[in-house]
Amino acid sequence: MKLILKEDVEHLGPAGELVDVKGGYGRNFLIPNGKAVMATPGAIKEYENLQKEAALRAELTVEKAKELAQQLEATSVTIPVTVGEDDKIHGTVTNIQIAEALEEREILIDKRKISLDQDIKVLGEYTATVDLLGDLKPQVKVWVVKSE
Repeated sequence: MKLILKEDVEHLGPAGELVDVKGGYGRNFLIPNGKAVMATPGAIKEYENLQKEAALRAELTVEKAKELAQQLEATSVTIPVTVGEDDKIHGTVTNIQIAEALEEREILIDKRKISLDQDIKVLGEYTATVDLLGDLKPQVKVWVVKSE
């Protein structure tokens, strides 16, 4: 029996996949629970159209991510901090502060996607890596300066 999955089913496949299952499993479990629909010619055609639309949306998302990556590579942020003796920072500069500095430049990045190569405890220039999409990992220059 051929079915199109409406949601992810463990040990069977992800949503939208065309699967071949035993009749009883399909009639008694998948279809009544709304996890799948019969793979009629109309449903298969609709499924193919949905796949094409999803591919277009994914392509647009990748292009937006590439544009954002270029914008991030060209961006540097300055984070003013209070310092003590020997220009040591009170605390450390975190990814939250970097996300806020990017937000001031109208670049919205989730703080969890920003990672620092090392702890920032001294004034200077650092790089932060932003995990965007797949292998897109642009780096942002971070300048840590003494606040006035």
